[in-house]
Amino acid sequence: MPTPTTRSTANSTPSLAPILRPRSVAFLGASNRPGTIGSELLRNLLRAEFKGPIYPVHPKERAVLGVRAYPDVAAIGEPVDLAILAVPAAQVVPAARACAAAGVGGLVVITAGFGETGAEGAARQRELVAICATAGMRLVGPNCLGVVNTDPKVRLDATFAPTFPGPGSVAMASQSGALGVAMLDAADALGIGISEFVSIGNKADVAADDLLEWWAADARTRVVLLYLESFGDPLRFAQIARELSRSKPIVAVKSGRSERGGLAASSHTGSLATGDLAVGALVEQCGLLRVDTVEELFDMAAFLAHQPVPRGRRVAILTNSGGPGILATDACEALGLDVPELSTALATTLAGELPAAASVHNPVDMIASATAAQYEACARALLASDEVDALLAIFVPPIVTDPTDVARAIARAARGHGKPIVACFMGLRGVAEATDALEAAHIPSYAFPEAAVRVLARAADHGAWLARPEGHHVVPQGCDVEAAVAVVRAAIGAGGDATDANGRVELEGEALAALLDALGVPRAASRQACGAGEAAEQARAIGFPVVLKLVAEGVSHKSDLGGVKVDLRNESEVFAAWDALAEAAERHGVRMVGAQVQAMVKGGVETIVGVSRDPSGLPLLMFGLGGVHVELMRDVAFRIAPLRDVDAAALVRAPRGFPLLDGYRGAAKVDLAAIEDVLLRVSALAAACPELLELDLNPLIARPDGAVVVDVRASAQAYLQP
Repeated sequence: MPTPTTRSTANSTPSLAPILRPRSVAFLGASNRPGTIGSELLRNLLRAEFKGPIYPVHPKERAVLGVRAYPDVAAIGEPVDLAILAVPAAQVVPAARACAAAGVGGLVVITAGFGETGAEGAARQRELVAICATAGMRLVGPNCLGVVNTDPKVRLDATFAPTFPGPGSVAMASQSGALGVAMLDAADALGIGISEFVSIGNKADVAADDLLEWWAADARTRVVLLYLESFGDPLRFAQIARELSRSKPIVAVKSGRSERGGLAASSHTGSLATGDLAVGALVEQCGLLRVDTVEELFDMAAFLAHQPVPRGRRVAILTNSGGPGILATDACEALGLDVPELSTALATTLAGELPAAASVHNPVDMIASATAAQYEACARALLASDEVDALLAIFVPPIVTDPTDVARAIARAARGHGKPIVACFMGLRGVAEATDALEAAHIPSYAFPEAAVRVLARAADHGAWLARPEGHHVVPQGCDVEAAVAVVRAAIGAGGDATDANGRVELEGEALAALLDALGVPRAASRQACGAGEAAEQARAIGFPVVLKLVAEGVSHKSDLGGVKVDLRNESEVFAAWDALAEAAERHGVRMVGAQVQAMVKGGVETIVGVSRDPSGLPLLMFGLGGVHVELMRDVAFRIAPLRDVDAAALVRAPRGFPLLDGYRGAAKVDLAAIEDVLLRVSALAAACPELLELDLNPLIARPDGAVVVDVRASAQAYLQP
């Protein structure tokens, strides 16, 4: 079973202040040898003009780069907030012990050779984490680039990167040191001011969730940028990110979109919950703005650092060239933005500013002769109108118009409207100077229309997320989560023939019924039978018509074997169906151990509710159109447990086939609230029971008068504590 990360959780209380706002820094591994990490990192500390004392530690040198050195941490004799370790891997653990003994507040371990290198490195990393946890020291790394704080009161550059960015409101974290260097360079080149930067490396202790919690309380930080390869604690990350996203946008590049992980899944949900779906579900619920590349990360940062999120999806396009306007319009349509036709009154206002050859529809094509004054007048009119939510200004430099004049005109028009504006200045002649003028006015400019539209679309998505109600965590009445968890754990404890070589247990018969009953999920009346006569007797007790389902070892999808016989109306049909199931089992080489006799549920729409665990142990809830075609159609959506009420409502409406539930072409609408109720009950179990690996309610028959489960399967495994 996948288990959560092994990073330390004992250090969840100590502050990150000793690392990100240190009053003093000790550097173990400082060197006078040019070109080494020990030399370059110390140069950066000195070049940034750190506001506290710096204590190089070297066993032999009396001074390093002109700064007095100390033979060890104990010899410093003064309080040390932050210790940076760039010593060989074998020396890191002893150095950490020395720092702990000296009362150091936090460590940044630059050195590689830990959990990323194999068993020996992993053991060394565990020992390092244990030392830090015992001493109450927070740990960044190991195997990282370092940390930065541009606050004029701090000015910390504890990295070996070549660039110390300017101060600003964007916080950045990178799991990759190399990409961290690129991110710092990009921020500097684009003029994006940074508040803090952290390279988390192996994230043995401090991970993205810790940083989000820290930046939530940081008044200097307005936007957070993340490059992540994995989540430290996915559930904690989701909880913190959801709260932070409402006040400070989080933009993330999350690598790893492969389909690995679904190959061993035996349930419908497990086979569908592969690859990147867990991250997609987390992004949807938490309001993250996920981008595909580091370039797009900074495109978004340039916008979010200063521009407001649009209140809607209506975009006005103002251009002096028809071609780029058409490209922008196409991009808007592809990304779900609206390029509305302008009202007669607004078009008349624009026409009064432009030559007769101009087009005053949307996009507004002012033609190549457009002047800076015309850009300003038209931009003002569009921004003042309640017909649009955002403005894209496109400029292709003709010979007759100075780009910088146009940029300044757009900046003047943008003042005081409270609507987002982005620019696209194409070409080379004079564009660099114009872009500088836009940057000074906090208007982001992009080289091509598609990039500008992509930024607006993601910002509009975030605006729509912000407009949603926050919702509440709800456990429906009659849902006994503790009893349901007890059923799962009892099945694991019983083990027996249902347990495979990996300790995975398939819940069967009475355990499945008890699980649904504990959750309060409605199910069709059902009983197990070991023979045809018993099946007929139970059918009489349940009441005709009934369904007979094959129970055979190792068979999950009974329909594939012809193992389901429906609408049996009398005992003779039950006997005949039993014989047919036995023949099907023999034909497919499986051992029939009995049959399930179940009340026939007629009408309604077949849906599926499921639970699966992604490789990190994150509990995924799935909903979609169900039945035998679920894997063929794959019309399902995912969220992360525990769900809030708004999440359950959104999940029910997410599949493409939702209209089939909502009265498509005059059909009766199903009880959507009943489906949401089932989702909340299953979500409560998934969040509370890490032993539950997979659960399928397929189909869950949704009808106008409620929803009822007619088939269920579940598997579990003993939870391995990290």
